[in-house]
Amino acid sequence: MSYDQIDDLTAEPRTQDELVAVGRATMSKNFRQAPVVFVRGEGCYVWDKNGKRYLDFVGGIAVNGLGHSHPRVVDAITRQVRQVMHVSNLYFNEPQILLSEKLSERFGDGLVYLCNSGTEATEASLKLARRYAAKVLGQPERHEFVSFESSFHGRTMGALAATGQPKYHDGFHPMVPGFQYAKYNDIESVKRLVTDKTCGVVIEPIQAEGGVIVPQPGFLAEVSQIAKERGALMLVDEVQVGIGRTGTFFAYEQENVKPDVIWLAKALGGGFPIGAMISTAEAGRGFEPGAHGSTFGGNAVACRAALAVLDVIEQDGLLDHVRRNGPWFIEQLSALKSRNPVVAGARGRGFIVAVALDKPVAQDIVTRCLDKGLLVNKLSETSLRLLPPLNTQRSHMKAALDILGEVLEDIRG
Repeated sequence: MSYDQIDDLTAEPRTQDELVAVGRATMSKNFRQAPVVFVRGEGCYVWDKNGKRYLDFVGGIAVNGLGHSHPRVVDAITRQVRQVMHVSNLYFNEPQILLSEKLSERFGDGLVYLCNSGTEATEASLKLARRYAAKVLGQPERHEFVSFESSFHGRTMGALAATGQPKYHDGFHPMVPGFQYAKYNDIESVKRLVTDKTCGVVIEPIQAEGGVIVPQPGFLAEVSQIAKERGALMLVDEVQVGIGRTGTFFAYEQENVKPDVIWLAKALGGGFPIGAMISTAEAGRGFEPGAHGSTFGGNAVACRAALAVLDVIEQDGLLDHVRRNGPWFIEQLSALKSRNPVVAGARGRGFIVAVALDKPVAQDIVTRCLDKGLLVNKLSETSLRLLPPLNTQRSHMKAALDILGEVLEDIRG
C-alpha cells in the first residue's frame, strides 16, 4: 500500500504545520515532540502528514516490537473488536484467560495480573510485595524496598519512588517513603541496604532509561541470593527489555535467576496498551479479592493483541533472529568509533542498544537523523538509544548505519 492510497485520517484538510501548532497550543506541556505528525506505519517505517517516510529505530520506545501495524496483530484486534471489547473483571473473557495461560507457562506456573501499562504493573508489584510481607508473613514492619540508582520504573507516585533518578523526583516531594537505592553492578551496596525490613528488591535486567547498562556476569544472581537469604522478594522490571528484545522471551532468563515477581508492558501488545505482572504462586498469596484491581485490565482487545504478538514471535523464530543479528548490529555501531571521534562506543544486548558519544551532541544527532529519515532517541546529551523492531532485517540496519554515519560526518565536519 502506498502513501497515496491512504484516504482516512490523512484526508484531514489541515497541514502538518497547522496540526503541530494546534497540538502545541492545546496539549499538556509535559512532552517535547518533534514537529512531525505521523499518520501511518508499516513494518520498520512510518510516514508523516507530508508523506515523508522514516526508518523507525525508536519503535514507540520499545512498544512496536513487531514494527508498525503488523498484519496478524491488526487482524486479531479487528476480529476481537467485532466480538466483544470489554466486560469488566466481574467476569472472565476468553482472550484474558488464554493470555494468562501463555504467560504463566512462559514464567513457569505463574499467577498473572493484567493491567494497562508498565507503571501500573510496577504499582501492582510494589503493592503485592508489601501485602505479602504484611498479610502472609505477618511482618508489617517489613515494608521497605531497595531499588537502584539510575533505574526507571514509571511515573505514578509509587513507581516514581522506586525510580533512582532524582531528576524525575523534582517537584513531586515528599516521595512515597520506604525506598533506598543501591548502585547497579555493586553487590556490596546491595548487601548494605537489604535488611530484615526489606520486602522487595526492585531491579531491571538491563537499565534501559538509565543508559542501557548491562549487568556484570553474576550480578543479578547475587542480588537474587541476597534477597532470598534476607526474606525479601526479587522484583524484576521487564517493561522495556522483555518480550524478546534481548534475544530471550524474558531478559532475566540469561542471568540464571528465577524472580518472585516480574512485570511486562510496552511490546506485549504490539502497539496496543497492556501491562502484566507475573508472580510465583507463593508471592501471589499477597493478593486476594479486593486487594487490588483495574477497570480495564484484561481487556479483551488488548489481550487478543498480545496473543497475536506472542504467536508471531514464536512462529517467526524472532528470538533466534534477535540473538543472531543483535551482536552484529552492536558490533557495527561500535565500529563507528574507528571512523568518527564523536563516537565513544556502543553497548547493549539484542535489539536494545546505546551509542556513547564523547561530547554533548545527542540532540543534534537526533534532529539531523530525523531530517534524513531516521528516528533515534536521545538518552542523555552524550548517548543515543536504538530500539529496532524484533523483525528488523540487516538491510534496515545497514540503512540506519548509513544515515547515522552521514550525520556523524556532518557533525565532525
